Amino acid sequence: MNKRRFLALAATAAVLPSWPLTLLAQAATPASFASVSKHYAVLVSAAYDDTLAAAQALQAAVGAFTRQPTAESLAAARQAWLDAREWYGQTEAFRFYGGPIDDDKGPEGRINAWPMDESFVDGTRDRPTAGLINDRKAPITKAHLSKMNERGGEENIATGWHAIEFLLWGQDSSDNGPGDRSFEDFVDGKRPQADRRRRYLTVVTELLIDDLRFLATAWKPGVRGNYRARFEAGGQESVRKIIVGLGSLSRGELAGERLEVALNTQDQEDEHSCFSDNTHRDAVNNALGIENVWLGQYRRRDGSTVQGASLRELVQARDPAVAERTTRQISQSVAAAREIRAPFDQEILGDDNAPGRRRIKTVIDSLVQQSKDLVDAASAIGITQLTLVNP
Repeated sequence: MNKRRFLALAATAAVLPSWPLTLLAQAATPASFASVSKHYAVLVSAAYDDTLAAAQALQAAVGAFTRQPTAESLAAARQAWLDAREWYGQTEAFRFYGGPIDDDKGPEGRINAWPMDESFVDGTRDRPTAGLINDRKAPITKAHLSKMNERGGEENIATGWHAIEFLLWGQDSSDNGPGDRSFEDFVDGKRPQADRRRRYLTVVTELLIDDLRFLATAWKPGVRGNYRARFEAGGQESVRKIIVGLGSLSRGELAGERLEVALNTQDQEDEHSCFSDNTHRDAVNNALGIENVWLGQYRRRDGSTVQGASLRELVQARDPAVAERTTRQISQSVAAAREIRAPFDQEILGDDNAPGRRRIKTVIDSLVQQSKDLVDAASAIGITQLTLVNP
């Protein structure tokens, strides 16, 4: 904590004598590897709990839709998916270091794999009878869909957010908006395999809930031997993992896989949430998740705020200039991501001077720079062994 902040807290305490002196002492305690890793665990747990709750709201909306498919119940399920993605996107800052979500047995590939070959799940314009839904010999169970996910190819996505997204929106054939699947695809007598389509949507949503609950439990406080307990005891090594996660999401995943690839190919199939046209919000929430971790803060689904020892404070104590530069760059990335317009598949078109492409390039450049700043921040606190995910 810097001197200015300490003096401000002391002044506040002077005019509010009832403020406990212990609280002032805690606020004035410099951030340490231990305090940063412990608060990070608090933040991660809160974010996964919120994501699980939002996904359960999605599950309720999907249940209402599959029980009575109408245009209105489909619209409600779509909105619940969009709402839940706002929370999940922020959790992707907790990846890339072998944690519960993406270690060798982690569920990340089952939760958020993309891009997706739609015809692996259901019929498409070019292949109307394709997919697991149209194969009545294929069981629609959580075990079978898990086994089939990425079976025979990385784009053979059978589960997760984007399988649900495809079922709710269908293929996106519009330049001006998302997919427009009819609710009648789920009505018996209106479309072939409507019963299996309803079943698939129900089961794949249940599987998403199971995987998110697993992650929430891995980070739940007070559970002996779970990942959180080990992480909190990790000290400097845990802080190294935090920075690896932020840097890898910044450069390799968000700037690289999610933005640069689509910008270079100008292909809708390389868009992250291509069926719902929600890719612009994916970028914002990924960038915001990085900022949350750096600042040690998170605004919860109920409106409350989690705040505590942060990487920024830890670096600030060693190299204020690097801390300030990194803070500023991360903030610029969030602001730049918010400038990307929907639909993303139109932003990537044109020559390099097209306004949409320039907006995306601005985000990429900012993310690349912040990954370099994060490496400098790690060095400032004595961490030099970083292995970041590169594009």
